[in-house]
Amino acid sequence: MMKSIERIVSDQNICSGKACIKGTRIPVHIILDLLAAGESFEGITRAYPNVSVEDIKACLNYASVLADEEAGITA
Repeated sequence: MMKSIERIVSDQNICSGKACIKGTRIPVHIILDLLAAGESFEGITRAYPNVSVEDIKACLNYASVLADEEAGITA
């Protein structure tokens, strides 16, 4: 699980410090928004060729960790 989180980075010089997929300027929230709208992994990788299925899963894992932290539970 930790390996997938390493795919997510936050750098003040990239996208105003928003969490992004490493090596891209694609914020995690964009991928999560697409998934919430019903887009498939295949559709996302087709629209963003430099995003892998593993990157999408890392975005989901990142969101899960944040939700656990908000609830006061540590992953």
